[in-house]
Amino acid sequence: MDVQQKLKILADAAKYDASCASSGSRRARVEGGLGNTNGIGICHSYTPDGRCVSLLKLLLTNYCVYDCSYCVNRISSDTPRARFTPEEVVFLTTEFYQRNYIEGLFLSSGVIQSPDYTMEQMVRVAKLLRTEQKFGGYIHLKAVPGASQELLLEAGRWADRLSANMELAADRDLAQLAPAKSHAEIETSMRQIANGIWDAKDRTTAQGRGPKFAPAGQSTQFIVGATATPDAEMLAKSSHLYQTYKLRRAYYSAFSPIPHADPALPLKTIPLVREHRLYQADWLIRFYGFAAHELTTTQDRNLSLDTDPKLAWALRHREFFPIDVNKAGKSALLRVPGFGVRNVSRILQIRKFRALTLADLAKLKISIRKSQYFVVTADQNPAAKKIDAVRLPVQQLSLFDSAETARTGEL
Repeated sequence: MDVQQKLKILADAAKYDASCASSGSRRARVEGGLGNTNGIGICHSYTPDGRCVSLLKLLLTNYCVYDCSYCVNRISSDTPRARFTPEEVVFLTTEFYQRNYIEGLFLSSGVIQSPDYTMEQMVRVAKLLRTEQKFGGYIHLKAVPGASQELLLEAGRWADRLSANMELAADRDLAQLAPAKSHAEIETSMRQIANGIWDAKDRTTAQGRGPKFAPAGQSTQFIVGATATPDAEMLAKSSHLYQTYKLRRAYYSAFSPIPHADPALPLKTIPLVREHRLYQADWLIRFYGFAAHELTTTQDRNLSLDTDPKLAWALRHREFFPIDVNKAGKSALLRVPGFGVRNVSRILQIRKFRALTLADLAKLKISIRKSQYFVVTADQNPAAKKIDAVRLPVQQLSLFDSAETARTGEL
């Protein structure tokens, strides 16, 4: 099988991994080398469902010794198999980069022989790119749970980001669908990566010089809808990982049916809007001060598909509103539907000099349609008296609405 045939198989096999963002790392080009990574990230192009395609996204191989029911590359699957050598991946990365097709590499793999052997092969790719090709572009390596600490620390020397996927939020789900894996083993790998990051920061001098170790941090991914586990449990797990291992991102990938799947798995594709709601809730936890348990209820442990989680929370807590934009604290302002993090910072600055009106909020590009029922301004805002008339919109979010929300950051 030639390289082009392998590329066709292994690039397609990598499409199920969504955790390929590249922001958060800065790496300058060395003299005589090629490529650089800047602080704003290099993922410029996206597929219609929001996944990044500007990285060369490959599996080293789709052979795998595990038999995870939800995975198309499981050992019992009859999918066509292929395997790159580390040198072939290096060749493809440099050739694609020089043709301006890609700006970095996202490399994952099925587990071949053992976790240590697989991790060693991926580390070799990154090391060859950095040392022989002088490649300064972004490199994201999948951390194989169960690999030795030495190999994970070596991976962090060459890669910008590492990611160990949780895949399923509950241990009982892994026991049922992926018995060879466990959360304890996955979190051990996360802990080792986190320790490497913290150790590198501790050894950084006052001038900002020190050893680089996964400068873009680590991430993980959850499969959404492969089991009956509710969103509440998924958000609680990701919140735990953020707090314990200082993850940069948790990614959520809606389950898609695979050929010859386990009968226990869903037969229909999970709606992408559910994936989008989880991203919105994740954003609220990371940047808006919400706790995971606030975003769902004991009666319904899944997020609403008809409205965003911030508006849903506001309508469940009408007693919290309306709030005065000229007096309320930052944490209260962040809970107003339509107020983004940047807008709240601007409000706090402007109101030092004068009281804000509803027209002022509109000038800040705040969504008045969303926020008017929840705030009181200097001109009183009579719409705030009609909060009890607000109802959840019964409509499914379109892809274009999702893209606009991601662009503006207003929740």
